Amino acid sequence: MPKHRVALLAGTLACAFWGGLYPAIKVVMEVLPPFVLLAVRLALAALLLWPFVVRAGGFPRERRLWWRTLGVGAVGFGVGLGFQFVGTHLSTASNGVLITTSTPTFVVLFGAWLLRERLTRRQIVALVVATVGVLVVIDPRQARLDAMFWGNLALLAGALGWALYSVLVRWLTREMEALQVSLMTMLGGLPLVFPLAVWQWPHARLEAFTWETAAGVLYVVVFATAAAMFLWNYAFAHLESGIAALTFFVQPVVGVLIGALWLGERMTLGFFIGGILIAIGMYLSATN
Repeated sequence: MPKHRVALLAGTLACAFWGGLYPAIKVVMEVLPPFVLLAVRLALAALLLWPFVVRAGGFPRERRLWWRTLGVGAVGFGVGLGFQFVGTHLSTASNGVLITTSTPTFVVLFGAWLLRERLTRRQIVALVVATVGVLVVIDPRQARLDAMFWGNLALLAGALGWALYSVLVRWLTREMEALQVSLMTMLGGLPLVFPLAVWQWPHARLEAFTWETAAGVLYVVVFATAAAMFLWNYAFAHLESGIAALTFFVQPVVGVLIGALWLGERMTLGFFIGGILIAIGMYLSATN
């Protein structure tokens, strides 16, 4: 299989893992507050990736690469995910899905600005078709964009932060392996997240910790963080930012599907139509 298709598959799988985050986090946050969960997520995922990085040759020796990578991690995990947690708490789930799916558009803009990347007409068509597909799936008419201003603003900041992180990862992987970048960016996010986790720790309900909670934490750490971050970074290392960003559209589709299968939520005709449009967009980008 050509490398660009492998990278596209990697990004798609990463976003599929993120699509399953909602039901897992819904269970875990009954016990652990948002920033406590985020700190646990980053710390355990970093420990999980550590032996793989050591086996692959260890960390870079150049100090400049360390500072750059830790800084990018602070942008993605500290600012991007931090604002996303705050926005999700203050706003609604429908607003969260709607606003965070603007990330690929921001990725395209940052890629053009910082990396001087240019999209072909076929790639632009793929982006437009996939965007329409997402809008059909999530149905913006259900989102109350006139309410909870600060939550929506935080979600927008989170989408901007994650888009900037994703483009900067492509910049970093010109000199480093995706596995090294994945681990070091997680370490870069911890200094911003850890103080907030300490602040929220008194609200943790450890007495309510169950096997179901443990399974949720396991999914968040292993699949939705360690594996997903490596796959996402691998996609941006081997694809132009605008193409890699298309895989992000898989996330809301998987989220709706899991919500229907696990939580008993209803799937509408829009889900199937939107899913087909997203698949067309992915196909156009893969065959470019």
